[in-house]
Amino acid sequence: MRTRYRARLQRRLMLAFTGYTLLVSAVFALFAMAFVYAVEDQFFETTLNQEAQRQATSRAAGGDWLAPVQPFVHLYRPGQPWPEDLAEARRLEPQAHELAGREGRHYHLRKLKPEGAWLVAEVSGQLVVRPMRQELLTWLGLWGGGLALLALGLGWWLARRTSAPLRRLAHTVAQSQPAQLPTDLAQHYGDDEVGLLAAHLAQLNHRTQDFIAREQAFTRDASHELRTPLAVLGLACEDLQRQATPGQQAALASLSTAIWQLQQTVDLLMALAREADAPILAAPELPLLPQIEQLVLAMAPLLDCHALTLEITAPATLTRPWPPALTRLLLSNLLANAISHGNGGVVRIEADARQLRLGNASVAPPEALLQEDAAGRQAGLKGEASAGLGLGLSIVRRLAERHGLQLQLSHREGWTWVGLQARSESDTLTSS
Repeated sequence: MRTRYRARLQRRLMLAFTGYTLLVSAVFALFAMAFVYAVEDQFFETTLNQEAQRQATSRAAGGDWLAPVQPFVHLYRPGQPWPEDLAEARRLEPQAHELAGREGRHYHLRKLKPEGAWLVAEVSGQLVVRPMRQELLTWLGLWGGGLALLALGLGWWLARRTSAPLRRLAHTVAQSQPAQLPTDLAQHYGDDEVGLLAAHLAQLNHRTQDFIAREQAFTRDASHELRTPLAVLGLACEDLQRQATPGQQAALASLSTAIWQLQQTVDLLMALAREADAPILAAPELPLLPQIEQLVLAMAPLLDCHALTLEITAPATLTRPWPPALTRLLLSNLLANAISHGNGGVVRIEADARQLRLGNASVAPPEALLQEDAAGRQAGLKGEASAGLGLGLSIVRRLAERHGLQLQLSHREGWTWVGLQARSESDTLTSS
């Protein structure tokens, strides 16, 4: 089943822009907060250093300790008790020079050497960053969110601008038909990576068209060349059968079967060479049972030679929107494979509203048969022909797929069944 398209490239570009902007905004916010805290702390440290230099100058001149200039700075002489909350915080963190006290107080310390006095700045009234921290974070968050929205819009615009040529190219390729592959893709795109991809796709389409044309020409010419010799061989075989002794009849019957199968294969090759890609549903609904009966009557001599019994189970009112020529080609080749590769006895043709099936007792083990058919689907004509089902079945599959049909192989209770059904019905059954 076809999965729903999702604009992953566009989404990735938008997420990349937005994620990068959010990352830069977060790093900038952290840097800004660290910067304002560092500036504030440096102001207090500078104040303490200036006061320490003032005290050192006074002591060097033989003077006494001076009262600090700044009212929030206090001088504690050696042995003088500190505030209780500061002393407790100092015991917990003896190496720290910035301590938090009770009731919002905040201290910066500076030791005066060698006397052992201390300068203590209680800066809770001078703090600028902490009171407006929430406001700063709010503003930084709003700026980051605004930049993220801007980046999202820019990413959306750039992603659409970048992915639009890719979408157009994908749409053009998806709408292409095998018989009319576009070979002028490059002229619709710029001189960039998308234009390079379009140019390579155009070259590939051109080579594919040449290959298809050569294959169709070879198939058509080979089929025309084979028709006349096969017709001559068929007539000669009929004359020999009328004159042959009973002991020679079996060998001539096998020869006649082989000639008839070759004729059917040539007809299929001709059909593939000249058949258009029109969907099978464009044909009118025609009764299926009369077409089967006409084919059985035409193949009666061949069935008699192999002593086969046909069991046909199909409602008289059942119709199929298949061209009569397609029905004849498909059924005749499937029946020929059943005759050639079965155990003889009974061949069953069953049809219902969902599927047309043809079955016979298989000579191959069911596991090997199904594995070979699966390998044949991957390997092409050679794999299918090697599966013991004949080259004709491979061509039947290709012709059926061209008309929107699905060829399915199964094995049940010693019988090999080949079924034909519409591709949409096959996909539904497979997905369910």
